[in-house]
This record gives sequence, C-alpha cells and structure tokens, in this order.
Amino acid sequence: MLFRLFARSRRRAAALRLYDACVELARRPGFYTDLGVPDTVDGRFDMVTLHVAVVLRRMERAGTALVAEADALMRVMFDDMDRSLREMGVGDLSVGKKVRKMGEAFLGRARAYGLALKVGDRAALEDALARNLFRKSAAGPAEIAAMAGYVLALDADLAAADTEALRAGNLPVVTAVPDVHGA
Repeated sequence: MLFRLFARSRRRAAALRLYDACVELARRPGFYTDLGVPDTVDGRFDMVTLHVAVVLRRMERAGTALVAEADALMRVMFDDMDRSLREMGVGDLSVGKKVRKMGEAFLGRARAYGLALKVGDRAALEDALARNLFRKSAAGPAEIAAMAGYVLALDADLAAADTEALRAGNLPVVTAVPDVHGA
C-alpha cells in the first residue's frame, strides 16, 4: 500500500517534469513570431496540446510500459488547465465545463495529429495543423509546412528517446523551431 503511494507520487513528479518540458517547448517565441501561431490563450493551448500529443504518441508506442505515466501526464495537463482557468477568473461553476471542452479539443487534435504521424502523411498533418493550430492565423503554406516539418522532427526525436528517460520525466528533445524567413 505504502509502495503504491510513493510510486504514484514519483510518477506524478515525473509527469510534471514532462509537462513542464512540453510547456517550455510550446512557449518558444519563434512559433509565434516566425511561424504565425497566434500568441493568444487559444494559440498557447494549441501549442501545448501539440507537444503533449506527440509525447503521448511516443508513450503509446512503448506499449504497456508507459501507460500509467501517460495517464499521469494527462492528469497533470488538465489539472494545470483547471488552475489556469481559475487564475484567469473563470467562475467555479463553469470551470468544469470549460475543462471538458478543452479535453474534447485535445483528444480531437491528438487523434488528428497522431493518425497523420502514424501513416506518415505529411499532407494530412499539414491539414490538421491548418485546421487546428492555425485556424485563427494568417499563416500561409510556408509556415504550415515548416510547422509540419517541426512536428515530424519532434516525433522522430521522441521515437529515439529512451523509454526509461521518459518514465523518469526527462524529455530529450533538441528539435529547433524552423526558420521560414531564412534568417
């Protein structure tokens, strides 16, 4: 019993490290300044969603080895969404509804990105990014293509990541934000 409690605590701490790493990746300025991702609450939610979805895809590919860790990552993400909504002044009675909507949005986006990545269909990935990440953006085909390239590279980086490193909460990713302006 006590062992399970400590294991759950370690798992949550590792999930928090993974989530924080995803948030850090999602907040890199180049996504917003160079690629045209809207620098809004929705745009940042979509960027966090994208990164967490790709990490969860890697965890899913590990089979049963990372099921509990993937669940912990999802819990940490939605606990953070709940906390963020409350900090923004959303009333207690509507937080649950908003988090549920965010969860549905997350699952839809994760499904679309995951399917495109699974079959290696860059065009489908670009379409999913245009429909979700860039839905309120003036980003053009070059920015969408650059983002798709980034997501494919991120997915490849994660495919090479050690399962035990992920279990420990370490996200060994070095994928750079693409520069579509050639600077």
